[in-house]
Amino acid sequence: MILIFGGAHQGKCAYAEKLPGVKSVADCLPDFSADAVCGLEIFTLACTRQGIEAADWFRARREQWQDKVLIIRDISQGIVPMEAEQRAWREMNGRLMIYLAGEAEEVYRVFCGIGKRIR
Repeated sequence: MILIFGGAHQGKCAYAEKLPGVKSVADCLPDFSADAVCGLEIFTLACTRQGIEAADWFRARREQWQDKVLIIRDISQGIVPMEAEQRAWREMNGRLMIYLAGEAEEVYRVFCGIGKRIR
């Protein structure tokens, strides 16, 4: 699995499309039929609202995504939100990123459309 992360509107999905073997990119989950899945932070927001731990959901379905490119927005930067739901989402998104980075063969941070391999 390859994990790509970065801030909003930094070109993460476009970067993924240039990777070898990536022919299709799906928007968010649970569509693992595409080579890459973009927008996992939307999934973590839905999990936050439903009281489901996103990392546990991924652990239970590892065989479905282990050969995919997963793309997630890093929402951990900036001012801490005042709303409890937004803080919980930020924390859950971070936990999922930690889990996926630990499982990934390659990890890229994309900034201004430029990907830097960090693992």
